[in-house]
Amino acid sequence: MVSINPESFKEFENKYRERIKKEFEEYKKGKSFSTQSRQYQDFKKQWMPKNLTIYEKLCNISESVFKITPDKKEAEELQEYINICHLSVTPSGVKSFSFLGPIVLILVISFFSFLIPFLLSPEPDLNSSIFFVIFVTIAGMVLIIPLSRLPEFLANNWRMSVSNEMVLSIFYIVTYMRHTSNLENAIDFAAEHLPPPLSLDLKKVIWDVETGKYDSIKESLDAYLETWKKWNIEYVESMQLIQSSLYETSESRRLDSLEKSLRLILDETYEKMLHYAHNLQGPLTMLNMLGIVLPILGLVILPLVVSFIEAVKWYHLLVLYDITLPIGVYYLGKIIMSTRPSGYGETDISKNNPEMKKLTNIIIKVGNSDIVLSPFYAAFFLFIVFFLIGISPIIIHSLVPGWDLVVTSDNEIVIIDNYSIENGKFYFLGYRQDGDRYIGPFGLGSAIISLFVPLAFGLSLGVYYSIKSKNIIKIREESKRLENEFAGALFQLGNRIGDGLPIEIAFSKVAEVTAGTTSGRFFELVSLNITKLGMNVESAIFDKKNGALVYYPSNLIESSMKVLVESSKKGPLVASQAVINVSEYIKQIHRVDERLKDLMADTISSLQSQISFLTPAIAGIVIGITSMITTILGSLKDQMSKLSGSLDSNSLNIGNLPNQGFDFFGMGIPTFYFQIIVGIYVVQIIYIMTTIVNGIRNGVDPLNERYLLGKNLKNSILLYTIISFLVMLIFNIIAGLVLSGLVSTTGI
Repeated sequence: MVSINPESFKEFENKYRERIKKEFEEYKKGKSFSTQSRQYQDFKKQWMPKNLTIYEKLCNISESVFKITPDKKEAEELQEYINICHLSVTPSGVKSFSFLGPIVLILVISFFSFLIPFLLSPEPDLNSSIFFVIFVTIAGMVLIIPLSRLPEFLANNWRMSVSNEMVLSIFYIVTYMRHTSNLENAIDFAAEHLPPPLSLDLKKVIWDVETGKYDSIKESLDAYLETWKKWNIEYVESMQLIQSSLYETSESRRLDSLEKSLRLILDETYEKMLHYAHNLQGPLTMLNMLGIVLPILGLVILPLVVSFIEAVKWYHLLVLYDITLPIGVYYLGKIIMSTRPSGYGETDISKNNPEMKKLTNIIIKVGNSDIVLSPFYAAFFLFIVFFLIGISPIIIHSLVPGWDLVVTSDNEIVIIDNYSIENGKFYFLGYRQDGDRYIGPFGLGSAIISLFVPLAFGLSLGVYYSIKSKNIIKIREESKRLENEFAGALFQLGNRIGDGLPIEIAFSKVAEVTAGTTSGRFFELVSLNITKLGMNVESAIFDKKNGALVYYPSNLIESSMKVLVESSKKGPLVASQAVINVSEYIKQIHRVDERLKDLMADTISSLQSQISFLTPAIAGIVIGITSMITTILGSLKDQMSKLSGSLDSNSLNIGNLPNQGFDFFGMGIPTFYFQIIVGIYVVQIIYIMTTIVNGIRNGVDPLNERYLLGKNLKNSILLYTIISFLVMLIFNIIAGLVLSGLVSTTGI
């Protein structure tokens, strides 16, 4: 018998009494109070995106510093969104951050807007500081609205991620319940094979029962389904049909109820996607016109604007094209994607598999060992090299003021050290005098060299995403080919097992019939593991080192094989029927997925043409025209200055004509800066539109998004660079010929 020290017991009692009292006081004050199990908290910590945890910390800090309590109706809405995406925040924290965040942003940027000019120049131009203060103040006030609705935005993203896996979740639950009528085990089976965030939701359904929040799995599931009645009623109805199958008295009616649940969600998914595709044309046309076509065409008149209105500076264009427009396009695109109904989603197979994750890096073989390098280092090195080349005209000017490389009117190349010469036609740097200072670079060489800056951004990002995805996407495509063939192969396997063949022999027979196909190679691997390595069926498929699934990572195939293994324990006839039914389910899902792709084909093709050709081509042509206009206006300004001096020297009595009639051109913005601003805008638009295309086509599919980003960024930015280079070169040569003829004609 163990004796208990009364003092120790009293100390233990007081300790936990104080803890309960403290938690109850926090609960009364409105703070979040959780009875989540430690398992669930660990699971959530592992799978919740890092950006959500940062947002949670900012909201909690804001609430403690500057607490604002929303009204009752708004608080209820915010709490609903918070619950959907499992945020550890309160409505007051969200409201507090929506005001405190913009205030801090305004103060910080305003401070640096005045500090930086004083650090760079003894006599700073405060006009730029005032502009940035006004801009950030307006932006901060506008930012209050989206920040106050950020939980809704996050909940919509979460909903879209979850919706993408809902068809598969019903498939897994129905597949499991056909041979074992146990709802809790079926939900656990689905949670095991689904990726986050839906797996997180289903795990929570089970853990809420384990922690005593609900008395049964039905109550917990019903509470979870309440959150989906507003957005995805077909998922709720399918789950209710699955639950109703538990109460059917006959086996045939139970199976019919399960069949109907899967058929319901597939039919409703197709119908919703049909309406979505029809309603997509208008919003995408508006997004395309407002975010891409009009801004790029507007670039044509900007050189004239900045030449005649000296108050317009390069940083005004930077704020408009590289900050305001991309944010606007991204926001509109996210709104369009948030209305996407549930579909048939894909998963990132490298997320949970260490061997697959290794393939997202650069692997260098040294002897028998591998050196694994992150693609970040290659991308960063590429960025630094190209960026330094791109800004080299500024570096050269700061190191060697006055130095330049000039092509004269006699087509000779000379080096100068005093900024300009009398018969200079094309300059490498092309700095021009403006009062007591020289501004630029205006030269053709600098404009061409500046193309390396958007190349630095576009190619470095493209290389990074390409390395991260190219090996994994090949393996997933191979697995997808297996999935497409798998339904027919599974049907054959089910028939062989139904004929009385042992499962081990059935695999080898199907492998012989399907030889030469992807599914044939999969079944052959299983058969070889059984015959050569002496494994049982389960190890031959699921072994972490030599199992067939190592070479064909697919949740769909893995779940099908688990159903086979589990059902085989109940006899060959049960296993045969289970496998045949799984093959039919896979066919149905694949059929709906292909119909959804057909619905999206026209919309996706038009967006893809914008990304791959139209946007970089139009932007490149505009840059060439801009370079020509800047060259012509700059040359005309110089010629008019000479004409003005000539008239003054001849003492013509024409009043103030030289000052008022000829000095109406400003210095304008050098093509060097103009091209960098436009080039970065092109990179941003390609990035944003690629994510929108992927979101519309596949919902949430990070692996395919990385693959498309790698391909589109590299191809589009190279096309933009080539077109810009050729058009700039051709148009400037034409401009040089025209101006040479003008000079020779006028004699100036």
